[in-house]
Amino acid sequence: MERTIFYEQVRDRLIRYARVDTQSARVSDTVPTTKKQFDLAYMLRDELVGIGAADVWLDEEKCVVYGRVPATVEGGKAFGLVTHMDTAPDAPGANCRPWVLENYDGGDILLNGEKGIVMSPREFPNLKNYVGQDLILTDGTTLLGGDDKAAIAVVMTMAEHLLRHPELPHGPIALAFTPDEEVGGLAKDLDLARFGAQVAYTLDGDYLGYYEDETFNASHATALFRGRSVHTGTAKGIMVNAGDLAAEFVSLLPPGEKPQFTEGREGFFHLVSIRANVELAQVDLIVRDHDAGVFARREQLLRDLAAQMARKYGPERVSLTIAPTYRNMKEVIDQYPFLIDNLTKAISLAGLTPRSLPFRGGTDGSALSHRGLPCPNLSAGYENAHGRFEYVPIPSMEKNVEILLHLAKLFGEMET
Repeated sequence: MERTIFYEQVRDRLIRYARVDTQSARVSDTVPTTKKQFDLAYMLRDELVGIGAADVWLDEEKCVVYGRVPATVEGGKAFGLVTHMDTAPDAPGANCRPWVLENYDGGDILLNGEKGIVMSPREFPNLKNYVGQDLILTDGTTLLGGDDKAAIAVVMTMAEHLLRHPELPHGPIALAFTPDEEVGGLAKDLDLARFGAQVAYTLDGDYLGYYEDETFNASHATALFRGRSVHTGTAKGIMVNAGDLAAEFVSLLPPGEKPQFTEGREGFFHLVSIRANVELAQVDLIVRDHDAGVFARREQLLRDLAAQMARKYGPERVSLTIAPTYRNMKEVIDQYPFLIDNLTKAISLAGLTPRSLPFRGGTDGSALSHRGLPCPNLSAGYENAHGRFEYVPIPSMEKNVEILLHLAKLFGEMET
């Protein structure tokens, strides 16, 4: 496949970033959840300064990196790009050894001869989509971190290109690199006033050319059950087993409405964990649905089931809390149709067919949209994220640079 002028830049950037261990942690009492995310933050700050970006700043408390590509035309509309620095804690992340397989032939890929680790299109059929392309892979012992470092490489390459070519017309472009997305950070520490744009895009997801303007509504439910423990030999009529109550509560949930049985726009209840003994049991669930009305009915069903259990066993035995996690970004994005118009035009100008699917999850853009920064998502083009068989096709990153350059031009042609 013919290489573009961006080939070496995106390749070298992703390899350099991937070698930095930035895994976040689900349980932590620090901000960010792992201090090693600062290692990449310092690198990105210095790189932004080196390519000539404006207003470069690293929040030393929150670990958010800011920068800006100044406008080259008067009156062009500003937009922003937000990507995350952390990688998922779902697979090993330290000592990543990225390498490049050139001109993939469509067969099995030996990732690690010493350990006999092979990636096969029989197990990962999407590999067949990249025959003839150059792929960045791991040695099969760690994740790669293309989620979301492939996006960071793309954004940095686009920024450097525009800064080196002031003759290219565009408005102001705000940049931000955030921590802890993989553990539900939801860009909560992004300072919108400092960011400096009223609309933005995240770049996070696989399948080049896809975009997302619809996510789940999401909440986290915790049900607590309190029992009474006595010796099993004299338990009749006295013991109340909290574990049994928890199991009964879970059994009342709709059996087919679970992630493993749903797809598309179908919502679900997902049992995250049960921790139980006779005296105390805790059930943690996540609730998801694209439709706000159906989502509200799902939350109400949990309240009704808890009330049913309380009537049966006593109100002191049962309590339920439901905490919102994020909301469907579509409620906000639909109020700003130019965001999707510009994005689909940019994807088309890059020679791709824009495709959109309701995202069965959430993005930083979900939370940012409801904080006042409308923020749909453009795919970053990685594959097999969060695992040891993750890879990134280099042409996908090259094409995403092209999409962002078209997007910059389109925003530059808009009035503020």
